[in-house]
Amino acid sequence: MSLSANDLHVTSWADLQQALFRDTWDGRIGRFRSPFVYRGLRSSNWLMTTSLQRLGGEYGQLENHLLRNFRKYGRDFSQPGASVWNWLALAQHHGLPTRLLDWTYSPYVALHFATDDLEAYGEDGVIWAINYVLAAESLPPSLREALRTEGSNVFTPELLEPLCTTLRELELLRDEQFLLFLEPPSLDARIVHQYALFSLMNTANATLHEWLEQHPELYFRIIIPAHLKWEIRDKLDQANITERVLFPGLGGLSRWLHRHYTPTPGQTASDLEDDQISG
Repeated sequence: MSLSANDLHVTSWADLQQALFRDTWDGRIGRFRSPFVYRGLRSSNWLMTTSLQRLGGEYGQLENHLLRNFRKYGRDFSQPGASVWNWLALAQHHGLPTRLLDWTYSPYVALHFATDDLEAYGEDGVIWAINYVLAAESLPPSLREALRTEGSNVFTPELLEPLCTTLRELELLRDEQFLLFLEPPSLDARIVHQYALFSLMNTANATLHEWLEQHPELYFRIIIPAHLKWEIRDKLDQANITERVLFPGLGGLSRWLHRHYTPTPGQTASDLEDDQISG
């Protein structure tokens, strides 16, 4: 597939800031209010296949089995209620293969996920940006009307539940593929700190990047050159966009410290001995 027409190639930190906040001015209110959500990937070659699709085989037929058993055995650990949309969000949050993809309202959180893996610093990263406000206009009429009545552009489980109570009902709303965004409940501090939401297509087999190729007006991509990743990473750390903040707890703290004290190429551990961090 060719994505070059929608790709922005940045060469500096200043270029990157312009790209991250492009088209975010809302003249109606005279404020900067972004209509975009963002997804950062460590490699520009990665496409937006879901964890369910990455299972391979007849993954579409496994979706209900995965979710049914997750609900069956997960009740002792969480009580998200009866809504399939709450359970789906909980399952995605805890690593079950689902049709959901993770997004954030924050371009800097997306930038973190494009630069958090030091093993990927030899290749370009990417940030996808989708205009979720414009995307909502292509939803089936019942979903569009629900959002209009609510004064929203994205769904919550409570808003979606009266319209379709199962994944099958979502699929039957329209023959053509469509995209919607779902804000999860605040399951823990991680979701809150990451300013997170999910995307899902109405069928398990639909691939978001292929759908976007048919709707180029909805998105752009920022290509992050490999040579810029170290500078970005250092400046994000200074801005407190780190694992310690985005993954509250000892695990996130350990991940942050491990990465922070990993020497850059040509640097030795002794060079870092006097490094001071705070926050």
